[in-house]
Amino acid sequence: MSHQLPADPIAQARQNWRDHGWAEAADGMAVVTSVFRVNQILLARIDAALKPFGLSFARFEMLRLLGFTHSGRMPMSRARDLLQVHPTSVTNTVDRLEADGLVRRTPNPRDGRSFLVEITPSGRELVATATDALNEQVFAPLDFDAEGMQAVSRLLAGFRQRHGDFREPQAPPEPL
Repeated sequence: MSHQLPADPIAQARQNWRDHGWAEAADGMAVVTSVFRVNQILLARIDAALKPFGLSFARFEMLRLLGFTHSGRMPMSRARDLLQVHPTSVTNTVDRLEADGLVRRTPNPRDGRSFLVEITPSGRELVATATDALNEQVFAPLDFDAEGMQAVSRLLAGFRQRHGDFREPQAPPEPL
């Protein structure tokens, strides 16, 4: 959006919700709508930062995930779980990255029915440069102080956990 609106349309929508008898849902509607709008803003910033590298955020995430591993490779099913996407999305992402020479698929030596995806040296180089760009243009300059970022992260993590995104880690058993 190239111009700022004179008032917050989500606040106006919240009031409209209340005026139409939906007061119990008004704040929830405002939160959901705000999260979607923030998502749009952040995706636009991410897309702009990654465009010079020819990467989508999905492709970046796959490369960064592989770059974090010690061996530079992992089973495609593990990547799917960690990225929390449909198997078809992982396959499509890997297909495109492989076509660009940024990853390669190899048979999984532990399971002959599956494949490992492995980052190539050119993939490592590209993701390192793209990470620097995202850190400088998107992640570091967020408009929250450290306390605000931690509070938002805690709120969203709690919501995600309550809705089945992940389990609370269990404490190790007491020694006998």
